Amino acid sequence: MSARVIICECFARDGLQHEAVTISTKEKISLIDAFSDAGFPRIEATSYSSPLHVPAFADASQILAGIRKRQGSSYKATCPNPKAVRRALADLEAGHGADEISLLVSATESHTQRNLRTTRDAQWANVAEMVDLAAGRFRLIGVISMALGCPFEGKVDPKSVLADLARFAELGVTHVSVCDTTGHGTPSSVHGLFERLMRELPEVTAIAHFHDSRGTALANCLAAYEAGCRWFDSAIGGVGGHPTQITYGEGYTGNVATEDLVNLFEAEGIDTGLDLEKLQEASRLCEAILGRELLSRVARSGYGHLAA
Repeated sequence: MSARVIICECFARDGLQHEAVTISTKEKISLIDAFSDAGFPRIEATSYSSPLHVPAFADASQILAGIRKRQGSSYKATCPNPKAVRRALADLEAGHGADEISLLVSATESHTQRNLRTTRDAQWANVAEMVDLAAGRFRLIGVISMALGCPFEGKVDPKSVLADLARFAELGVTHVSVCDTTGHGTPSSVHGLFERLMRELPEVTAIAHFHDSRGTALANCLAAYEAGCRWFDSAIGGVGGHPTQITYGEGYTGNVATEDLVNLFEAEGIDTGLDLEKLQEASRLCEAILGRELLSRVARSGYGHLAA
């Protein structure tokens, strides 16, 4: 194992949407700047979700205007609907836009209705409109929630996930995040899905986005890597999941912890390209701002591969 992986730090969006405490715009900017200093090639900075539904991101424009962008890093904003893309375009025109935007679908009808307040057909129509609106001005990141299992509908057929990936590709969206939203994936199901994805849709860059609801996220990341995946999402301290007002998460839903994922890859000789000391500093800052100890083992024990 040697090929470098590309990790997107998702604390500032997928992480903070789960938090009940209020984080100031200044604190969010300081966090994103710390992630930039650590060398993350991709950072999920904010969301253009409706402030009425997800008030944590009412300051999306101020965040993008305030961060210190690092050359070589891309900054992503989530866009759940065409109105959000119009906001992203307005910020881009104002000189402080995102480099990437996420376009959301769900693998199941039940989750689509609960999370996006629409149907799958209607959301795919939204995605097509969003792609047209974006007009090539951002890197577009498709997102498929519940790709490895759904709390409402149970197992998800890999064929339907592959069909969604192909549908994104037909729209010109060739980077797609495959999300285990509530931690139903196992190493065998992950390896099988990603192996098929790599073989059947080589034009798609798959991004592994795994939550640790059942303690399998690290093993699932390694399984995806072994199947050929090189792009990963994670969040410092294992924070995140669904928005805090949504109650279907079956308990803890946090992302795979960045510190632990980086330790695993580096220990296996897989280059992350990150400054590990700066990552530790960012980890401590995240805990200080949230005011509690977060769920990263490595934050407590240090990097294992450095002990020798």
